[in-house]
Amino acid sequence: MKKTKSTTESEVVMTEVVYPNDANPMGMLQGGRLVQWMDTASAVCAQTHAGRIAVTALLDKVVFKSPARVGDIITINAKLVAAFSTSMEVCVQAWARKVISGDKHPVCEAYFTFVALDGNAKPASVPKLKLKTAEEQVLFEQAESRKLQRSKG
Repeated sequence: MKKTKSTTESEVVMTEVVYPNDANPMGMLQGGRLVQWMDTASAVCAQTHAGRIAVTALLDKVVFKSPARVGDIITINAKLVAAFSTSMEVCVQAWARKVISGDKHPVCEAYFTFVALDGNAKPASVPKLKLKTAEEQVLFEQAESRKLQRSKG
């Protein structure tokens, strides 16, 4: 296993279409379905970074920004922002795009924390995150701050 990995080595972009069975009676994408898709994208991101199975430990700062509707194309981007000893934080952003007009708008943003597991389902170490830009450094520091706040609470 590599000792360090960059954010680009595990970044995930996933695309979904909002079908009627994904929507509420108003034709808007159900929040739970969107969070399920975001969890899947972030799990792939965390597992790619860890090189092992990782499980969702925490969902933090979920912000629904605007609704997506039946027929919209949803793009979900999952990017690792922090790797600690056995856990990782992934920032996940979702956008909706209208097929005909191409108009795109943000739908949701959330932070998922995953714990890597060994073959006995015990926490396992993960590679450190190689921070390449000032923005990546800021995101890492924010993740550290969230982790510290949770440990106090």
